[in-house]
Amino acid sequence: MKATGIVRRIDDLGRVVIPKEIRRTMRIREGDPLEIFTDRDGEVIFKKYSPIGELASFASQYVDTLNKICSMSVVVTDRDTVIACAGVSKKEYSDKKLTQEFESLMEKRGLYIHQEGNPISICDGASSFVKYAMPIVSEGDIIGCIACVSTDLGGTDPHSTEAKLIQTASTFLGRQFEG
Repeated sequence: MKATGIVRRIDDLGRVVIPKEIRRTMRIREGDPLEIFTDRDGEVIFKKYSPIGELASFASQYVDTLNKICSMSVVVTDRDTVIACAGVSKKEYSDKKLTQEFESLMEKRGLYIHQEGNPISICDGASSFVKYAMPIVSEGDIIGCIACVSTDLGGTDPHSTEAKLIQTASTFLGRQFEG
């Protein structure tokens, strides 16, 4: 654990403010859920909570199936990192932080289709680019994204089978969280 040198007091309602610098560095946005841990030494640890992270093994099986049956390279992310991938190097993608461009793509809440001359990488150093992507939305909140990636971005069509499969997967994964 790394000390920041910042000290905050708990107010009369039991609240503590996480400094803006730390929120920015850790990519904690207003409304983000935080999971609280304690240890035997009396430490309280806040960790960003990823609801889709709990479905990592399920998401992994889903993308493996898409890859085997449809020969698609597929990546599933939460709001910050890659949680599952198939058809691409796991070393290149797994647990990597998302690029700012990919995060912006998610915020648009619709099907992304690659535009000529504007390739978007999911994470820094990736050799493939996003061909199609669809945010995973549950109860109105964006919880992640599923994307088809490729080194060949030609022939993108919103009515293609790949685009429809990405939309279907996004809707299906989003519904896994609705109660």
